[in-house]
Amino acid sequence: MTGARAETAAHPRRHARRIAWLVRAGVWLVRILGSTWRIRVMNDDGVRRLRAARQPIIFTLWHGELLPLLYHHRREQVAVLISEHGDGEIIARIAERLGYRTVRGSTSRGAARAILELARVLGDGHDLAITPDGPRGPAKSFAPGALVVAQRTGAPMIGAAVAVSSAWRLRSWDRFMIPRPFARITIAYSDAARVEAKRGSSARAAVEEVDRMRGAMAAAEARAQEGR
Repeated sequence: MTGARAETAAHPRRHARRIAWLVRAGVWLVRILGSTWRIRVMNDDGVRRLRAARQPIIFTLWHGELLPLLYHHRREQVAVLISEHGDGEIIARIAERLGYRTVRGSTSRGAARAILELARVLGDGHDLAITPDGPRGPAKSFAPGALVVAQRTGAPMIGAAVAVSSAWRLRSWDRFMIPRPFARITIAYSDAARVEAKRGSSARAAVEEVDRMRGAMAAAEARAQEGR
């Protein structure tokens, strides 16, 4: 094998080792930091009631608040929609190590395939988590993909929001939140809501629900801030 070919073959191995190292470090960081966080939960009656009834839930959360919610809901077998580009592979592997199922794709690019897979996951009885402003933003914009899934499956939607006493913020489009050690974290949920567009109606009917569901997210945010 020539030197050039050896270098080409070695590159994927180095990349795989780098990914594996970052995943191990990420899991370790989340577990160590999370063990110090003081978490308070507000308005989760709807979550507990729906789970007791074995009704799968579609959780919506902002991309920048993903980390504390990943820790809080670990080992609950929630399925998380994670993009196939950029750092998605690292995030997906970390989520899987924390006890999540992952669905790779996007409800904006290649939406039909992703929506079918998400509907199947809900049909299997798993809760689903979607970041409606991910994977590229703008931050706290509400793309309608989660609404289309809710319309087609009849699953209720619950918004989740986070407020923290102290956190690092990455210089990314979503200002990704990493709560500092021993931070006080308030996690609040919106009331459960169903997409009023009937199953079988057009996706445009679901899109018309965006403002109402954005309002539910705002209500969850207000509860989290009040409880901080």
